[in-house]
Amino acid sequence: MPARKTEIVSFKADSALLGAMKGIANRSEFIRTAILSALDSTCPLCSGTGILTPSQMRHWDEFAEDHSLRECESCREVHLVCSNASASGPAKEGR
Repeated sequence: MPARKTEIVSFKADSALLGAMKGIANRSEFIRTAILSALDSTCPLCSGTGILTPSQMRHWDEFAEDHSLRECESCREVHLVCSNASASGPAKEGR
């Protein structure tokens, strides 16, 4: 198996961010882990931009006709709930 090539990626950081990272022993590893974690949590619809295209918005509007947002009673996080799920039984909270 060939060795993986690595590339250097840099970014600008203001003094507040630099100060917050001052005590981190391995900042490169911390940044890599933070980026991978953020990528795992990216919205599958907008890919993390926070903006839907007009076509995506039309699909979302159609989807939203049978779905709503609800706060979980146990973890307090907001999640999607399908209105058709109530026909097959109560929705499970806190999954």
